[in-house]
Parts: sequence; structure tokens; C-alpha cells
Amino acid sequence: EQESFFQDIDLLQKHGINVADIKKLKSVGICTVKGIQMTTRKALCNIKGLSEAKVEKIKEAAGKMLNVGFQTAFEYSAKRKQVFHITTGSQEFDKLLGGGVESMAITEAFGEFRTGKTQLSHTLCVAAQLPGEDGYAGGKVIFIDTENTFRPDRLRDIADRFNVDHDAVLDNVLYARAYTSEHQMELLDFVAAKFHEEGGVFKLLIIDSIMALFRVDFSGRGELAERQQKLAQMLSRLQKISEEYNVAVFITNQMTADPGAGMTFQADPKKPIGGHILAHASTTRISLRKGRGEMRIAKIFDSPDMPENEATFAISAGGVTDAKE
Repeated sequence: EQESFFQDIDLLQKHGINVADIKKLKSVGICTVKGIQMTTRKALCNIKGLSEAKVEKIKEAAGKMLNVGFQTAFEYSAKRKQVFHITTGSQEFDKLLGGGVESMAITEAFGEFRTGKTQLSHTLCVAAQLPGEDGYAGGKVIFIDTENTFRPDRLRDIADRFNVDHDAVLDNVLYARAYTSEHQMELLDFVAAKFHEEGGVFKLLIIDSIMALFRVDFSGRGELAERQQKLAQMLSRLQKISEEYNVAVFITNQMTADPGAGMTFQADPKKPIGGHILAHASTTRISLRKGRGEMRIAKIFDSPDMPENEATFAISAGGVTDAKE
């Protein structure tokens, strides 16, 4: 099963593509044949040293190796069987998500500060490493931090709760701090290379606050179009990575006051930032809000297959857990 999932880009050599060109593709994070299919000719031509003729040849070779066209829904459903779910630490919350955070998809959690976004990220870091339901074996995690909120000590507390070894847990999390939106995008090249290098080992990619750096790097209306375009490229990259390597992608997002909402009678005049681009890119969107005390309420905001329900969970020393009635 896993073999058909990754077709290493080196296989292109059989189709007459030379090693130097393959190396150039790898340098920009294209490591699988599917990765070529997911990249436009225009983008390939922008790679230093690849002429249009070469790009055509590469595309043609990749086309021969991949089934480009259609498959029946039945065939596709067999492929969907490879999808796994990572527990959030709360059964209620898992039920809301249809089993947990799903692979081959982007799950976005947004809310104001103190609604548990970062706690959820930290809990997932540990939960992803534990064997779970339906034969999920557990795996490593990559954490990209844009707001300096990652705390290894939190992982230790959460590891205690699940009775797993501290050092082992911390060893299985690869951490990177992103400083600009460009840096954030460049890190994804590294992520793709890493997922490829250790095929099937990594199960989860977390970006704690997808939008924070975009908010800083692009200001005002004048730069909005450019910001959204860059954001769209980044999200499209995330979506491809999740499908190409069968990993779960979990991102958090901030809220903003919606100035137009005063006119309409919405109960909650705040909305997640990132606009329509982010809204369409995320497979499942969860809104988080504060309840009483340690309680938090998660609500499905948008999902292709889950109904709009709510779930209550709690934040404890050991991360996200079930709310005690």
C-alpha cells in the first residue's frame, strides 16, 4: 500500500531525465512524482537551470508514471481508507471531528486568545505519537511556531498524563521557529524533504498560527491582494503535502473584529482572519470559545462531512481532556 503512495522522483531516471535535473527539483522540495504533477509548468520553469524543453520532458515522464485521469468513487474510497485520525485528548472533541484530526486534510482551529488553540497543538504533539484506533501506529510531528508559543515543558506535562517517556516524546517532535511569512514558506520545502526522506514516519504537521506573520509582513489594504496570493500559495502547498505524504495538517488562526457585522445582527461580530482564501483551503474549520473556568467549547464551523455540532472540552495540566460534568 505504502509503496504506491510515494513514487520517488529518482524513478524519472528510467524515463531519460538526468540526475542533475532531478537534483534541481529536489532543491525546491519536489521529491515525488506526484509533486511534479502538483507543480505548474510555469513554476518549474522558474527553477534555475530548467528550460521549457526540459520542463516539458519532465512533465511528460511524470505523466507516464502516474494515472492522471479519473477513478471511480469506489476506487477512491479504497484510497481514503489510508486516512487516519489523531485524537485531540478529549473523546467529546474527537466525536465532533469524526475520530480526531484527519490526515490528508487541513484542520484549522480559530478563536480569541485563551481559547485553547496552543494547548490543543501541544496535546496533539503527544497524542500523534501514541498508537490509536483503527490500527494507527503513531508517528513523529513537525511543529512550526510563528508566535513563540511552543513550550517543551508543556509536552512533558502532557507526556505524564499519557504515561510516556519525556525524552522520547520530545525527540519525536521537530521544531522550527518561523520569523517571516517567506521563512514560513521556505520551511515547508524542508518539511516536504523531511517527510520524503523518512517516508511514513511523520504523521502530523502543526503550524501554530498560520496568519500571524502574514499580518506583520503585509499591512493595510494596499498589500492585501499580494498577501492573499502568498497565503494561497502556502495553503495550496500544505494541502499538497498532506495528500502527497498522507499526514495530518493542523493550523491555528486568530480572530479579528468584523467591522461590517455591526450592520447585520450577528451574535458574534468576530471572524477568523485570512479571508475566503483560508476559509476554502481548510478542510475542517473549528471555532473555539471560552466556557466557564477551564471549559472550552469547540464548534464545527465548516466541514465536508461533519454536521455543525458543538463539543465541550477542558484544559488541564495534561493538555486537552474531557470536561467533567
